[in-house]
Amino acid sequence: MENQILEELGRTVTEFDADGAEKTAKKAIGAGIDPLKAMDSLIAAIRQIGVAFGRGETFLPELIGAAASLQRAMPIIEAEILRKGTVRESLGQVVIGSVAGDMHNIGKSMVSSLMTADGFSVHDLGINVSTEKFVEGVRDSQPKILAMSALLTTTAPEAEKVIKAIKEAGLRDQVKIMIGGGAITEEFAETIGADGYDATAPGAVVAARKLLGK
Repeated sequence: MENQILEELGRTVTEFDADGAEKTAKKAIGAGIDPLKAMDSLIAAIRQIGVAFGRGETFLPELIGAAASLQRAMPIIEAEILRKGTVRESLGQVVIGSVAGDMHNIGKSMVSSLMTADGFSVHDLGINVSTEKFVEGVRDSQPKILAMSALLTTTAPEAEKVIKAIKEAGLRDQVKIMIGGGAITEEFAETIGADGYDATAPGAVVAARKLLGK
């Protein structure tokens, strides 16, 4: 019964069934399944989609659908992990968000999902995140990486403001900063003092590992 539920949970991600993902996650918890096993099932499924995307075997809509399914199930599993006091080994804490004025969520959410699948602990601040909230996130969570997304050219300069504010707060030396999104180029990232950049969600995970020497 346990294996059947875990397999079903993984399929909800590979079949892009967000409603099913939430329902099956609740079923897993209700059946008393170890939440770490449930999380491993979800992670294996999103990793499968991410690898296929990198090989050109699946496309952006599939990646978006898989990420959306993961995001519906993951809070349920994480809440049970927290309730039980169990610990999942992590590559490091990541704080992520879309910069102020940017209401786009898809790309940032895909990066968040794939980083989680790769073993990072991700604290997603959401969209339209103010400079102050980014600084607060770095101060409170003490992440190894701060990741920012900007889809629009009008919002891209906000990333530079965040980096300056983090420097002024005396926090710059304790965190690696990476940026991405439709408005960002590698040259722009270097110009504003970011540590890493990639144009794709799977590539962002690789970049994060490189920044931490993983």
